[in-house]
Amino acid sequence: MLNNTIMTTNRNILLVAKKLGLHEWQVENTIRLMDGGATIPFISRYRKEMTGSLDEVQLMHIKEEYDRLKELDARKEAVIKSIEEQEKMTPELRQKIDAAVTMSELEDIYLPYRPKRRTRATIAREKGLEPLAVLIMDQNETDPALKAEGFLNDDVATVEDAISGASDIMAEWINEDDKARKQLRYLFEKEAVVYSKVVKGKEAEGIKYSDYYDWSEPLKKCPSHRLLAMRRGEDEGFLRLSVEPDEEHALSMLNSIFIKGRNASSDIVTDAVKDSWKRLLSASMETEFRNISKGKADIEAITVFADNLRQLLLGSPLGEKNVLAIDPGFRTGCKVVCLDRQGNFIHNETIYPHPPQNETAMSIKKILSLVNAYKIEAIAIGNGTASRETEDFIKWVKFENDIQVFVVSEAGASIYSASKTARDEFPDYDVTVRGAISIGRRLMDPLAELVKIDPKSIGVGQYQHDVDQQKLQKSLDDVVMSCVNAVGVEVNTASKHLLTYVSGLGPQLAQNIIDYRTENGPFRARKELLKVKRMGEKAFEQSAGFLRIQNAENPLDSSAVHPESYHVVEKMSKDLGCEVKELITNENKRKEIKLERYVGPVTGLPTLKDIIEELAKPGRDPRSKIKEFSFADVHTMEDLIEGMVVPGIVTNITKFGAFVDVGIKQDGLVHISNMSKTYITDPSTVVKLHQHVMVKVLAVDIERKRVQLSMKDVDIKKT
Repeated sequence: MLNNTIMTTNRNILLVAKKLGLHEWQVENTIRLMDGGATIPFISRYRKEMTGSLDEVQLMHIKEEYDRLKELDARKEAVIKSIEEQEKMTPELRQKIDAAVTMSELEDIYLPYRPKRRTRATIAREKGLEPLAVLIMDQNETDPALKAEGFLNDDVATVEDAISGASDIMAEWINEDDKARKQLRYLFEKEAVVYSKVVKGKEAEGIKYSDYYDWSEPLKKCPSHRLLAMRRGEDEGFLRLSVEPDEEHALSMLNSIFIKGRNASSDIVTDAVKDSWKRLLSASMETEFRNISKGKADIEAITVFADNLRQLLLGSPLGEKNVLAIDPGFRTGCKVVCLDRQGNFIHNETIYPHPPQNETAMSIKKILSLVNAYKIEAIAIGNGTASRETEDFIKWVKFENDIQVFVVSEAGASIYSASKTARDEFPDYDVTVRGAISIGRRLMDPLAELVKIDPKSIGVGQYQHDVDQQKLQKSLDDVVMSCVNAVGVEVNTASKHLLTYVSGLGPQLAQNIIDYRTENGPFRARKELLKVKRMGEKAFEQSAGFLRIQNAENPLDSSAVHPESYHVVEKMSKDLGCEVKELITNENKRKEIKLERYVGPVTGLPTLKDIIEELAKPGRDPRSKIKEFSFADVHTMEDLIEGMVVPGIVTNITKFGAFVDVGIKQDGLVHISNMSKTYITDPSTVVKLHQHVMVKVLAVDIERKRVQLSMKDVDIKKT
């Protein structure tokens, strides 16, 4: 049994390596590390020698493909057990099962042996008609009706009944023939068409799906967003979808497999082929390809969401500055909060600079007072209702010092404000104050604040509610973990939510770190983490390199150099006759280091090069610096004129284009055809989330609240 497991594992490693174009040793080492509890961020950053410097995407592909093969192996075991219990296993059948490389191929092999409910073919067999079906299927009998007379009994009254029952059995054989299914699968892949029709009587109610009331296109060319839109219309009861190839082509293909001659038996088999297609095969294949196309659309939509989320989480942080944050509003006023350089909440007010109160002078006085009292360096304004009016109001205020002003996305802020996390953080304040605090913290550090919110609530997805929710959640969790570990976490100030996503930690250890910090004060060294409850050697190995301790006695504790490599850096400094600190501050000293001298069994050149880069800029934040942005003097759709060129901010990226905020309530759409003068297939190759761009107004549809924009004929300002 153990030998079989080893053989299966080795075979799967070989298959994964071949499919992904990697060396077997790269796949084998990766699987071994993952089986040992190593996370993808840890393997990618600190085990480059073992994987050949594979990045996170490649490591994820290895995991997904290996898991798929393990799932296939588990299914094979179940299939083999089922067939053996039926005492129908043969060496040839076992060989076919072992050779299957996809789940659909395996299920085709198993189909004739799968326990069935009582079918028409089952009933015909109970009547003793299977020998007649075998005789007709061979197509050597020129007078099958005469032979059928020998099968008449109390349950089979006529020759027609006998031939009909035999035909039911043949139709089932045809449906279960793996060669036929394989060829039909190929036909569906190449030629299937997706048809969409409106449900009769639903024309007015389902008007938003009117584009798909009479729609058809090749399934293989149907983009994910269109397929998901049509499926949503079907789920809501407005559309009826079908997926099918040309029926004549399908029947011709099946006839070429099963029709062997030109006689009366062949004519009956021809009818059985047609019946099998219409009653069994077409429905089975349609279901399979609806599921396959949905799966592909899900993957594409989830990939778009994940890419957008990554860009959002890695958005430019303002950093440690005193911030005044405003959650704008009209009738209920603007909620104003002040945060210190560490993001701690220190004060809140409400001002009423807009109608109906119009307390402009008093509001200016309050803002100036708060800016001076709390030494405010930047102002964050939420981009919701009254955002533009509040921005204009703030720009009228004459500050004594230069104050940076930023408009910050509020997406998901209301979800956070009403969450248990927010209530636990600020139990004495209502949702509006919590929302303003979140807006200010988002400006200071988007990643640290956005990890508190379910990614699906942030609003950067494409048909996010229509895709496989389990796969979506896993993908988004992976993105959050990747981003958190790419940036690194200051262990003495990080929230539980941020710590949860650090490699090797999780919710319980994150809470234990917070508890230890509360009881014992700030961590003074990374090795002190080993004193945290349940922090074992493995968890420490996985997490330590991603946790930072500013102003620690050992300067390496604030860097991405892993503690397991400290001895290498210490040897470098000893060989050069200097302190480790001098290696960080003195570039000339670093240039004297000859990396080849420090190559060892575990530490190779990839890790040594990473160490040198980290010594040059220890703990450097990989995110770009934030830049201020100003909208044009437009506030509503009525202010937009066709041909006008205005600045905007990319708020969402889909497969069909990008949405851009130009300063009005509705985001405008830059369709993929209007993004570049050259042909592109993916909008993300042209723009990034929160990128500042110049766009031309192509059309304004006030009734449908749609704005069409173009980037083709204007200079794109990339920031």
